[in-house]
This record gives sequence, C-alpha cells and structure tokens, in this order.
Amino acid sequence: MTEVRWDAEIADERVEVALRTDAHLGEGPVWDGRTDTLVWVDILDGVVHRFDPSTGEDEATFVGQPVGAAVPRLGGGLLLALRDGFGLQEPDGSVSLLAEVEAEMPMSRMNDGKCDPAGRLWAGTMDEDHAPGRGALYRLDHDRRVTRMVSEVTVSNGLAWSPDGATMYYVDTPTQGVDAFDFDLATGEVANRRRLITIPGEDGSPDGMTVDSDGCLWVALWGGFALRRYTPHGALEDVVPMPVSRVTSCAFGGADLRELYVTTARRALGSQELASQPLAGSLFRLRPGVAGLPATPCCL
Repeated sequence: MTEVRWDAEIADERVEVALRTDAHLGEGPVWDGRTDTLVWVDILDGVVHRFDPSTGEDEATFVGQPVGAAVPRLGGGLLLALRDGFGLQEPDGSVSLLAEVEAEMPMSRMNDGKCDPAGRLWAGTMDEDHAPGRGALYRLDHDRRVTRMVSEVTVSNGLAWSPDGATMYYVDTPTQGVDAFDFDLATGEVANRRRLITIPGEDGSPDGMTVDSDGCLWVALWGGFALRRYTPHGALEDVVPMPVSRVTSCAFGGADLRELYVTTARRALGSQELASQPLAGSLFRLRPGVAGLPATPCCL
C-alpha cells in the first residue's frame, strides 16, 4: 500500500522512484558504465553512494567530510570534490587529499563537479553562509595542477558540455540562470561567457544539469518541483513535474543511456513540508524519450 501511495504523488507518469531514501542533500549523479551503477553523493553528510539498478542495492561510504561530487576514475576508484579540495577514493575505500582548495577560507567548501570530455575534473566552491562572490570554479588537470577558471561565484553548481565539446554550460545558482562558454577541448580553456537561460525566481533556482544526445539541457530546479529541458538555444521545450521541491541534479544512465536519474534533497524543509513531501531526498528515474551522453572517466 505504501508503494501505491508514493506513486500516486508523482504527477508525471514518466517519473518513478528508483530508490526510496532520505538524503539530506542528494546531488552529483553520474553513471559508471564500467559497473552499470549510478554514483551520487549526500553532500553535507559526507557520503558517496553507488546504486545498482539491477538489484536495487545502494552502497554508502562515508568519506570523512562533506563531498560535493564523486566521479569515476579511469585507473579505478573515484575522484572527489571534498570540503577541503580535490581528493581520491581508492577502490578499497580509502580516501586521500590530492590538492587543497581555498584552505585560507574556513567557511568554504567544494560543491558540484563533473569531468569534461577530455577527462579533467571541474568543481566549484561556495561559502557555507552563501556570501556573495566568495566562491570560484576550478579545473583539476591530469598532472594534478589546480587552476581557478571562474571567480566571484556565489554557489557553484551545475556543469555540462555540448555533444561536440565546443560549449561548456555553467550554473551559479543565485544568478538564476545557465551561462555558456566557448570551450577549447584541447586546452580546457573557456572564453566568451554569455547568458543562455534565465529562470524566474518564482519557478525555482537552477541547480545541477546534464545534456542529452540532441544537445538539449536538462536543468534541476531547487525549490521548483520540476526538471526542465531546454534547447541548445535556450528555449524551454519540456517540463517534468516532480513530487518534491528540492530537485538537485540529473544524469542519464542505464545500458542504453535512456534513463534519466534525478537526485533530490530534504535540506531546509520544515515538518509540514516533509509531511507533504514524503519522497524528499529520494532518487528518481524517468525515460524521457531521448538518450544521454556517456560520462567521461577522470583521466588523472
């Protein structure tokens, strides 16, 4: 009976519950094609999850500090965007710090991150009090060198690349939009920042995102009860209603990359909101009718 009640609360028939859980701040989903599992994180609890859709099992590993992103590594294990900087989780679960980031700023932590098509890890920072302009976006190269790529960021969030690798998309959440950059795949340099999408505040705030094989962007709306699809030119093409308000990120997965996994959060929801959103913090799945792009493992 409980399963039926959950399904009844989902307004869009394409959406289903993949994993009933209560993540505080679920984020950063990425499909690991080598193991056919979904890696995702619960940021503030410092937990890296690995969900196996074939069994329904979800393996959770505490990594010792808040973790904004975890991405598969070509040589095995995971690269992490930790509170203190870029880290490495070995296949045996042990964690080490590769490079400190903003060590001089005690209220700073790393947030969302993703590998570019050349296998470099990008991740940004934010101030725990959301102080304007305190964060930045960083790039971790194959030689472990860290470069600040975008400054004066408030809440560094979603990242994605166009199918041809020539455009990088980026979200600094309080700006209420998605920006595009020209991207040099060979060097990892960005240029020509411009606004692609602006989302009205009453519709929620942009959080994590991904790009499908048609080049369209899927953007999660924090506070918006929805996931949206935009064309490469920024036109709104589809809205998927979600049964929870804190929609945080999304990633394509499954054997054919035609399943879209969506992370959510319970953070900052009051008792009445939680009562009306019993699925808050769960992992959702839908088949939107389009395939995604394979995630590039980090080449570090």
